[in-house]
Amino acid sequence: MSRRYTVLRAGFEALALSRLPRLIRPMSKCRGVIFTLHRVLPDLPADFSPNAILQIRPAFLEQVIVGVRRLGFDIVSIDEALARVEADAPSRPFVVFTFDDAYRDNLKYALPLLRHYDCPFTLYVPTALVDGLGEVWWQALEDIVAGQQAIAVQEEGGTQYYDCRNLAEKQRTYDTLYWSMRSMPEPQRVAFIRELARQYGLDLEKQCRDLIMTWGELGSFARERLCTIGAHTVHHYELAKLHKDEAVSEIEESIRVLNAQFGMKPKHLSYPIGGRTSAGPREYAIARELGLRSGVTTLPGGLYASQRYSLLSLPRISLNGLFQARRYIDVFATGALFSRLPT
Repeated sequence: MSRRYTVLRAGFEALALSRLPRLIRPMSKCRGVIFTLHRVLPDLPADFSPNAILQIRPAFLEQVIVGVRRLGFDIVSIDEALARVEADAPSRPFVVFTFDDAYRDNLKYALPLLRHYDCPFTLYVPTALVDGLGEVWWQALEDIVAGQQAIAVQEEGGTQYYDCRNLAEKQRTYDTLYWSMRSMPEPQRVAFIRELARQYGLDLEKQCRDLIMTWGELGSFARERLCTIGAHTVHHYELAKLHKDEAVSEIEESIRVLNAQFGMKPKHLSYPIGGRTSAGPREYAIARELGLRSGVTTLPGGLYASQRYSLLSLPRISLNGLFQARRYIDVFATGALFSRLPT
């Protein structure tokens, strides 16, 4: 676990033991929270799993659903959440469950639980990944590093070698290459991961097809009364790194494809990656111009009445795979705590 997460866990433990969240919530003007989820899998991640933060177990998802209701929260759809944010007077506190990327495990492990507990949720879909044509590049990088003793990367000054012989070296190599890729223009990043995958024998298209649902499988969600389908662009690119016309196309085309597939035009958007360097005022304005009702980021925080004026840049709280303890549910549900975090 990185030093950052070690510090965060210490903070979670202190808050959970102090019961401070239960004292804060009644005094806070926070009306509700939106949870970010990605993968739901029963197996424990391997020792080297930098993307384990995106993965929770079905048992923890069940604990959160039951737990937030016991705390007095309503679980509502994204549309109902917006109505409660815009209302003149606050109502009961609420939680929204949102899933990004359309992972196949959502169908096998999450959907049965969501149905069993009558839990509304939103699924944000990146259309090229469903077509099997995109790259789940963050997982691809993990899989390549996991399987190698060393990685050779062609860089401007020649070949750079990264040791991957043990867990610490693998983590260091992953972090270095991940953040290098995040700094690249999207075409360069795509070329980089494709070359790395070719070099080390990883079939990117097969990996994408294995991880992400097909259109037929997504039909189960589109027909599900509890589910709201949202857009997550076409290629899962960081929109802020694209020219404006490309960013517009990424959102607009994803809406068109989802409408063609399911006969319903999405009104809600999740910005890929979703941090400050991935989406900002320009992207929020584009979403507004395209007539979208809401846009969610990955910036931490709760929902307040003032956000009726910024529905295209809503914060979310990530149900982090490194923090799967029942005692943390109280902390996750307290939006005021996350609204104070630096971003």
